[in-house]
Amino acid sequence: MPPPLSRTELEEYFAEQIETRDEVRWDEALGRVTARRLRRLGALVLSDANLPNPAPEALSAALLEALQAAGTARLPWPETAVHLRERLGFLHQLQPENWPDVSDEALLAELEEWLGPHLTGIKSLAELSRVDFAEALLSRLPGGWSQRQELDRLAPSHLEVPTGSRIRLDYSDPAAPVLAVRLQEVFGLLDTPTVGGGRVPLTLHLLSPGYRPAQVTRDLRSFWTSSYFDVRKELRGRYPKHYWPENPLEAQAIRGTKKQNGL
Repeated sequence: MPPPLSRTELEEYFAEQIETRDEVRWDEALGRVTARRLRRLGALVLSDANLPNPAPEALSAALLEALQAAGTARLPWPETAVHLRERLGFLHQLQPENWPDVSDEALLAELEEWLGPHLTGIKSLAELSRVDFAEALLSRLPGGWSQRQELDRLAPSHLEVPTGSRIRLDYSDPAAPVLAVRLQEVFGLLDTPTVGGGRVPLTLHLLSPGYRPAQVTRDLRSFWTSSYFDVRKELRGRYPKHYWPENPLEAQAIRGTKKQNGL
């Protein structure tokens, strides 16, 4: 039996058959994109080395392929981006012809378009936390800056109540956006606030001083003239230091106790 060929002999005798190939791929075990330069003779790997400067587009393509398989739930959505996405979802339901679909299915189908440009230099799931997901979502708006302003008008992130408090709205149910606010902070507010350019009344979660739901309504005026008095009777007994006026339509909206407000 002839002796096996050395590495040098293989390189010499089969030089024309040796293939050098760069591989940029997702490594599930490592949770990151790896880049290697391989030299092969058929199935035989002659060398396997790190590829120091892989093409940025190759890195992004490998990461996008992994995210396509994993789904948008794998993305590390920060709270600000989740809230923005819910606002956009509300507007898409209200005016689908003007506002993009931000459902899981739509975002996954267009992953390369809206997320791809933000993946430069990103190689792992952990590094995805550096991505500005809110800006990535806003980049899908066809109307540019003017439509961003329209977003704030039609689906504001916060609403100022009579006390001056700015309270974040909850759009997690696009059919019924919610304002959760302490009841005492909306004394004197006659009508239910709206969003969507006046088309959608907010669902008001009127809270006790302990931030527990006391009433849910989409008709604030009716609440003041009817069930408020039952709520007042119950809460006045539980929170005697707080202000429970007989006429909530003309009462001053306050934060805190009667003593804190000089009442």
